[in-house]
Amino acid sequence: MINDRLIDAGDVPLAVRDFGGDQPPLLLLHGAGGNLATMTTLARALRPNHRVITVDLRGHGRSGEGTWTWDSALGDLAAVCVQMEIERPAVVGHSLGGMLAALWGQRHPEAPGVVSLDGNPPPTSVAQLPGLDPAQAAADLDRLNTVFNQVEAQAGQVIPADQLADLVESQQAAARDMGANEKVWIEGFRRNLAHENGETSTRPSAAVTSQLRTLMNGLDLGPVYAGTTCPELVVLATRNLPQQEPFAELYEAHRRFLLEQVRAAGHPRYLQLADASHAMVVEQPAVLAGLITDFLRSA
Repeated sequence: MINDRLIDAGDVPLAVRDFGGDQPPLLLLHGAGGNLATMTTLARALRPNHRVITVDLRGHGRSGEGTWTWDSALGDLAAVCVQMEIERPAVVGHSLGGMLAALWGQRHPEAPGVVSLDGNPPPTSVAQLPGLDPAQAAADLDRLNTVFNQVEAQAGQVIPADQLADLVESQQAAARDMGANEKVWIEGFRRNLAHENGETSTRPSAAVTSQLRTLMNGLDLGPVYAGTTCPELVVLATRNLPQQEPFAELYEAHRRFLLEQVRAAGHPRYLQLADASHAMVVEQPAVLAGLITDFLRSA
């Protein structure tokens, strides 16, 4: 049976969803701006072979706000393991969650395996864009930074009451366009709405969004991969999201960098998932569940 509960992680309460069962435990982590509900379809696909526990990372969903650092987030996951009596879980994460999975693997050599589903920081320097003309790369990075600035400025905004129904309808349309489970998609949208003092706002907040952006921009996964001894799988995207198309050459160059980075580290197994964008969790949940299960069985 699926069980939702709050975990006391010290300074922050953490919302978790336990899909139950007596199979080997697996923590499944969402990306920035998501929440545990956005991982439901993948969790269901994994459930026949794993006891899947999804988590609202701090500042997301129904978890508390809390300052974001890598140490604090990893401490949250450790608190979930202790209080739910989970020993040696596999850790699988998408995007931000994939970065946390990689960091967990570095710090927990006893882990049975960690999987990063396109868990890569965004491009921040010309050196991360091999094959691109340096002048063009710098200009594209400036344009991309402007887009990220706009996204950050919109984080945590209050939603006027008369616009909420239209927003839900637009989210339903987005789910249909992506071929996603509409019910799951809308639960994920609603779970990141905060209601306080008669107002509805979006999560994560502006403060958390800014903290996450700083953390991800400063993360170099090369040394993390090289310093990890537990089994690790990195799944890379192979095509752009629609919103990435204006920066198509930049993202193609960055995918070359990510492939070079994981190859140079030597340790992780990796694969480039055919016809997969950064939204691979929505696009190919059954395929990913098979890859994850096979990897952990053979690790």
